[in-house]
Amino acid sequence: MRVIPVTHSDYADFSDLIASMHRLRYRVFRDRLNWDVSVSGDMEIDAYDTLKPTYIMAIDDSNSVVGCARLLPTTGPTMLANTFPALLGSNLHPRSDRIFESSRFCVDTGAADSVASAGLRDATFSLLAGILEWGLANGQEAVITVTDVRFERILRRAGWPLERFAPPVQIDNTRALAGYLPISESALMNIREIGQLKGSVLTGRIIPPVAA
Repeated sequence: MRVIPVTHSDYADFSDLIASMHRLRYRVFRDRLNWDVSVSGDMEIDAYDTLKPTYIMAIDDSNSVVGCARLLPTTGPTMLANTFPALLGSNLHPRSDRIFESSRFCVDTGAADSVASAGLRDATFSLLAGILEWGLANGQEAVITVTDVRFERILRRAGWPLERFAPPVQIDNTRALAGYLPISESALMNIREIGQLKGSVLTGRIIPPVAA
């Protein structure tokens, strides 16, 4: 398995993988989790995909996308600020060129990758490590995310616990929340140790996103 960052300037070179990523998101967020998400055919695509995000993708040995995450700078529009500000509670939305937002994190549970540790898949650990490696390479201090209590538990088991902005809020069928995760060498070491990863997972160019 390899993990690659795909920036806006590289979209044309990775168009097939990007399409596969959107299909994976459809299967996870629309079909499996039954979230109310924007779709186009068999793909899950929303307005934040038009903002030139960086995508982090986990690719298996058959060149299939088995996991993905979307990264946006907090100096521009974000899902937390523009769609789910209620999840901030009384906190202000972070705005910094050293803090980014991760959204649409998902893993293909139907793929054949093995369970590494703590009941989590190899792709989960590889994606989390890839996000941390990308953040460290770009001088980032933290990542914010909108997620749910299920994924909050996954982060805790993986060794990268989330610091909540506020208590969870019921949104449709989801107990949603938002939080903050430090970008640090110690967090990366935790992920690598618990996930039994040997060294860096990220390949390709590592370029910071630019606010649209």
